[in-house]
Amino acid sequence: MQSTISFILDGKIINIDFHRSRLQPTTTVLNYLRSLPNHKGVKEGCAEGDCGACTVVLAEVGRNGRLHYRAVNSCLVFLPMIHGKQLITVENVTLPGGQLHPVQQALVESHGTQCGFCTPGIVMSLFALYKTTPHPERKEITEALSGNLCRCTGYQPIVVAGFRMSENVNKDHFAQQEKQTIELLQSIEHESLEIRTDRQRYFRPVSLKEALQIRAEHPEAILVSGATDVALRVTKEHELLPVILDLGAVRELAQVTEAGSEITLGTTARIEDLMPVIKEHFPALHSTFAVYGSKQIRELATLGGNLGTASPIGDSAPVLIAYNASLRLQGQHSTREVALDDFFVGYRKTALQPGEIITAVKIPRLKNGTLVKAYKISKRKELDISTLSGGFRLELGENHLVKEIKLAYGGMAEVTKRAAKTESFLLGKRWSRQTVESAFPLLEQDFQPIDDVRGSADFRRLAAKNLLIKFWEESKRG
Repeated sequence: MQSTISFILDGKIINIDFHRSRLQPTTTVLNYLRSLPNHKGVKEGCAEGDCGACTVVLAEVGRNGRLHYRAVNSCLVFLPMIHGKQLITVENVTLPGGQLHPVQQALVESHGTQCGFCTPGIVMSLFALYKTTPHPERKEITEALSGNLCRCTGYQPIVVAGFRMSENVNKDHFAQQEKQTIELLQSIEHESLEIRTDRQRYFRPVSLKEALQIRAEHPEAILVSGATDVALRVTKEHELLPVILDLGAVRELAQVTEAGSEITLGTTARIEDLMPVIKEHFPALHSTFAVYGSKQIRELATLGGNLGTASPIGDSAPVLIAYNASLRLQGQHSTREVALDDFFVGYRKTALQPGEIITAVKIPRLKNGTLVKAYKISKRKELDISTLSGGFRLELGENHLVKEIKLAYGGMAEVTKRAAKTESFLLGKRWSRQTVESAFPLLEQDFQPIDDVRGSADFRRLAAKNLLIKFWEESKRG
């Protein structure tokens, strides 16, 4: 294992030896860039991935042999996570000689900036879109900008810039230098990392075998992949994380397998990368992830991380329970499968044993006639945690009788939890509004929600009933 990370910045390979520098492995890319004399364009607004002012772009060689560009929140990215990648900032976007990039020129022409604090991040989000989607539609533009807050310009001029920039598609210096950049990236050794400082140990293995061995030797290690949750402990709580096991470079854990009656999703695959396959096979899960954080967050976050945090308001758990998902839990010498229903055993506690890692999420394909829907109630559409959420499953038999039903709620208890009494009442009964409303008293017995800043207990009880009614209404349409 090596302790030096290497990446491309300003067109050359940068090496950071943590033994010789004052940097820690949990130093964020944002703080690293702000320490440099010529990269002050990246801004710190919230330090938690909410404002987009710190957006940068990471480029790496994709499966097609071309560079793939991702806009990410640099405040959530630890330095070892950019090993073997190209780091692109707003300073790099400007063309040689100081000429504005088509993205920057489009913002100028559409009057898409005022105070300018958020502008570098907006430039980088649009730049990633420019490199990946030559002629974006309005939905794609607004989605790319969903993680960038602008409080003074207003979004319409920025959206106009998103259309205007496509008039000069891929005529920039990045396209001209792509071959040389790929050669530089391929010259970097993609070995496992073991970084030791006087205060921290950071492991970033490249194989599952290594990861399981490290996990067995260091069961206390904090697991990360995209670190969109764990990074907040550093940036907001200023917590020192003594031992970290970063699974982001283990390609075996990022694979998607379609076989027979089920689809297996690797737990370190980026959520944004999973969107095409889940849109085709699991539309309710796709609708959940369409409003999961922002595009910058989805370019980092993983399914395994979302489940592993065991948050009672985690986005994916209710709908995955409705899909009858199960998890593959793997240790150094054992592998077992656990239904997601049984995975959450307490507040922020799971069925994981010491030394185990979630290596896959297995989801059975839906049978014809089975309906799954997902719902999320939050104060904002994007970039918000849920007040409560629901993942519901229904199969009807003869005479419109309920043959199978699952009602999984998030935000109603200390864990994501099914409405067991309500399900039992509805099973075998005729699926009608009257029947659903008759189950409301049981739904109140199933949960004892709390009051907090997101919503009162009374609101949650009422909203839980309304979601069930909404599910009944939508079930009539299929």
